[in-house]
Amino acid sequence: MIFNTLDNLPQTFGQKIKLPSSSKKRYSNMMINPLNLEHLNRMDESEADMITLNLEDAIAPERKKEALHNIVLFLSHMTHSDSFIIVRTNPLHEGGDKEIQYLNNFAIDAIRIPKVKTQIEIAQALSLLSKEKELHISVETKEAFRDLASFGFDKRLTTANLGILDLLTSLGLPQSIVKLDNPSIDYILSKFLIDAKTAGIHPISFMFQDYKDTQTFKAWCEHEKTIGFESKACMGPKQVAIANAVFRQDPKTIIRAKHIKQTFEAHAKQQINGFMDADYGFIDEPIYKDALLVLGSE
Repeated sequence: MIFNTLDNLPQTFGQKIKLPSSSKKRYSNMMINPLNLEHLNRMDESEADMITLNLEDAIAPERKKEALHNIVLFLSHMTHSDSFIIVRTNPLHEGGDKEIQYLNNFAIDAIRIPKVKTQIEIAQALSLLSKEKELHISVETKEAFRDLASFGFDKRLTTANLGILDLLTSLGLPQSIVKLDNPSIDYILSKFLIDAKTAGIHPISFMFQDYKDTQTFKAWCEHEKTIGFESKACMGPKQVAIANAVFRQDPKTIIRAKHIKQTFEAHAKQQINGFMDADYGFIDEPIYKDALLVLGSE
């Protein structure tokens, strides 16, 4: 915990500076409402690979300053967290620009801007953001969904989060179609994934809001993994535990990848880039590159 008790919290910000996150794991991205002080207080012991502190649609307009104050207060007294810390601001034209400039002074790893429509908004956010921090976006408008593949013009834009409910509204589609194996939802998931990968942006699948229904959440994670996803938005620790377990690489897959890497590199030194392996059959450069991809996610 950051504070031993939530009674009589400090009136001033602390001087603690969390080191930037170095973890490559991105299986789970847990959303936290900064008005919930108990959740904020456990950021330093969370199992979530990523934590998103939400200033946007879950916060009433009259409480947004309070939420921002809470974020900064807890971050400024936190010395360590294994989680990658993100703040989702409000849209740029609704105060998000000022929030970015203010948050530049504190130990967060990334800013996430919602309701993006154009490259111009991304460029504006990048111009405001400290160069050592990443930019993440929410894809929840039909314009961003259409143009996502063209958004990879700056390496600081690293991650896109699928906001499926807002996106469906933008597309004029009912939210009731968000069901496993619905072809329209599978198309949205697939297009979002491929377009993000085309742009060199890491895709995170949508948040399943019925946090008590862990069975269906797990089914979504397993389904999305077959599509190619490695990350899922989460509501609470139970969903985090499921996402981490589902998306984590199987130990046998890691053993196979390490063997392929070692064997291919040994053969490549002899100028042999294609050969039969006793354990895993034919190995060539594309198989080797896939092994590197597997190992790179660990």
